[in-house]
Amino acid sequence: MKDSGTINIGIIGYGYWGTNLVRNFSAVPDCRVAMVSDLREERLQLINRVYPSIKTTKNVEELIKSPDIDAIVIATQVFTHYELGKMALEQGKHVLLEKPMTDSTAHSEELIDIADRSNKVLMVDHTFLYTGAVRKMKELVENHDLGKLNYFDSTRINLGLIQQDINVLWDLAPHDISILNHLISERPVSVQATGISHIHNGIENIAYLTVNYNNGFIAHFNCSWSSPVKIRMMLLGGDKKMVVFNDVNPGEKIKVYDTGFKIENDEDKRNLLFSYRSGDIYVPKIDESESLLNMAKDFIGAIKNGTKPVSDSDSGLWTVRILEASQKSIKNKGMEVLL
Repeated sequence: MKDSGTINIGIIGYGYWGTNLVRNFSAVPDCRVAMVSDLREERLQLINRVYPSIKTTKNVEELIKSPDIDAIVIATQVFTHYELGKMALEQGKHVLLEKPMTDSTAHSEELIDIADRSNKVLMVDHTFLYTGAVRKMKELVENHDLGKLNYFDSTRINLGLIQQDINVLWDLAPHDISILNHLISERPVSVQATGISHIHNGIENIAYLTVNYNNGFIAHFNCSWSSPVKIRMMLLGGDKKMVVFNDVNPGEKIKVYDTGFKIENDEDKRNLLFSYRSGDIYVPKIDESESLLNMAKDFIGAIKNGTKPVSDSDSGLWTVRILEASQKSIKNKGMEVLL
């Protein structure tokens, strides 16, 4: 779709993230937040005070069916994404879903099919793809600065917030799975996952996920709601250089290490010799613009100009596919699950 006019946005859900969405979409040129829906009266009263020009409603169907709304942002619990997203697409609206895209691969695929048939933008809010840190990592990968990529290692742990409807992988891993899929062009072939529940409801609060590839690359995720410290760290290793992304270090989020090793056979060909290289460490400059605003601009740009968004529906689908397979693996004691 190409349109030179203003895109009227409706936002479903005005919780913590919904407030950020309203603020950022209000700052996008050629975009107007026209309506917000939430079931809680106190949340609607708040938006009426802060944004008196925005219409509010408790009736989500009123928002979705409004002829004045061009696109809908869904910022509700994951189990509602499919039903609300389908209703919005069938009403001819462009749709942006919070992560994860849906609660199953089948639901994601159905929404993609509806969006394709109706020529509507379907996008997922994988906000980290729009951060300066991840954009710098993507640049390093595309410029082959790291060499052949060997591994991806992610740790995302903290104390709480424990969810009641999804396990720790569904809660924390979508961020880093979306980054993995963004950085690595090849798709994975299988996953293996283990986890345990200490909260007596069958929902895993600690989990480990391994994602396997055919080309020798491997990815690993460590997620926990039960850690005494908050760690948000990611490593991407190549045979030339390695990158560390530390999201809790505001001054040096990205560090590039000119570090590696080389394998050589000795003279009698029976033993392997390793030579190690430890070179410079440098901290590249990264863009500090707000990632959520960049995401909002990408969504509006895709609607107006017909461009492919960075965090497109395929990105959302593959994140859900890996999460769904990981859940199956956990319930089968770490069994390898093909994708």
